[in-house]
Amino acid sequence: MSNEVHDNHGQTPAAWTAVTIIMIAFVVGCVAVVIAQPWLFWVAVAFCGVGVLVGKVMSMRGYGAKTDDTSDEPQSVEQS
Repeated sequence: MSNEVHDNHGQTPAAWTAVTIIMIAFVVGCVAVVIAQPWLFWVAVAFCGVGVLVGKVMSMRGYGAKTDDTSDEPQSVEQS
């Protein structure tokens, strides 16, 4: 078994904001395909990128997952 602790599972303001923006952009993009509006599709694609950037910036500003740097041991990766 692994000794790693997974407390938040991505439940951070940065993750929620990024996923919300990307999900809305995805829905708008799907609607754009159905109603045959290429310009709206590409706007939705651009907003997917905006969602990624917003999530990354929020994470860098401290709204993302906190890392536990108190351990002196290197973290090992288990292979199955």
